[in-house]
Amino acid sequence: MPTTDGALAGIRVVDLSRVLAGPYCTQMLADHGADVIKVEPPGGDESRGWGPPFLRPGTSAYFSGLNRNKRNIALDLSSAEGQDVLARLLADADVLVENFKAGTLAKWGFSDEYLRRTYPALVHSRITGFGVDGPLGSAPGYDAVLQAYAGLMSINGETDGPALRVGVPIVDMVTGMLSFGGILLALHERQRSGRGQLVDNTLIDTAVSLLHPHTATWFASGKVPPRSGSAHPTIAPYDTFATATGPMFLGIGNDRQFRSLVEVLGRPALADDPRFATNADRVINRADLSAIIAALLADRDRDELGTRLLERGVPSSPVHDVGETLTDPHVLHRKMVVELDGYRGVGIPVKLERTPGTVRTPPREHGADTREVLRELGYADEEIARIDAQGRRTLH
Repeated sequence: MPTTDGALAGIRVVDLSRVLAGPYCTQMLADHGADVIKVEPPGGDESRGWGPPFLRPGTSAYFSGLNRNKRNIALDLSSAEGQDVLARLLADADVLVENFKAGTLAKWGFSDEYLRRTYPALVHSRITGFGVDGPLGSAPGYDAVLQAYAGLMSINGETDGPALRVGVPIVDMVTGMLSFGGILLALHERQRSGRGQLVDNTLIDTAVSLLHPHTATWFASGKVPPRSGSAHPTIAPYDTFATATGPMFLGIGNDRQFRSLVEVLGRPALADDPRFATNADRVINRADLSAIIAALLADRDRDELGTRLLERGVPSSPVHDVGETLTDPHVLHRKMVVELDGYRGVGIPVKLERTPGTVRTPPREHGADTREVLRELGYADEEIARIDAQGRRTLH
């Protein structure tokens, strides 16, 4: 599974993470050529059971979306033998990724101080909900909990409706991306210093960082932003509208685009109406403008209208469902759907010209590569059989 062609070829990653943020980070590293060894406990990554749907026993669709291109070993890290295996893995590793509760690694003998002293070149990526110190240090946190705590839910939803969770685990996924970026920064700096360092990512930091432009507005005015549905708080028209053939989104970012929009809609005089002449005017008079546009779109075909608008340089789109997206000709052209040996997944969003990422293996079965990895670490056959059996037992 390791490749010599990817941008991260030669980088070895020990992945102790589970669920989403960590596995998404390490899948990105693996897509670009890193040798990622995913270490699962005897009971497996809990997301293996997050279904239906299941692709096969012990592998949920959820797990499948985050764990391709990795070798997989099963270890009981609470045992002395499991800890010995981890120590040997880290001796030859460039990166450690983990999202345990604070103190878990230290309990097993791998405190931050021990890692720095024993593996000085190791980049240690730690992902937690709230961090390990401060008023909420070590508190548990899932994506939706952080969406609530950091205010993301408060700005998501219709104006007159309740606060809503964003429909994807955006805090977890962006934390995975930020961890990916932090690891690359640390590896780059290591070329100068020869030393690794801790990459400390938390869901709370990610969630707060996602609040733009509402944070900038609050800093400037002190006003708590209301929910605005799919509308933009400082741009208009920037919203979803009904057409005769389904919902459509218009994203009008400047006055030229607005003029082109109303020309296509057969009402060019609206561009010179003093209520709508500039974006600031349109935001102030959003309600009047939205009512006019809604009436103009009500009997239109969204696909035909969308084509005409894009030809005029007006950002717009039908509101696709997930199935429409994953079968869309342009999405397929961009290779954002991949298939391999019965596996189907989302493609690689970071596209490099000379060293592109690749999908080389589907997600592996629990412990599928334990024996191979242990053999590489120098264990004898008898030891391999014992450690493998210990790692595969189911914990209750």
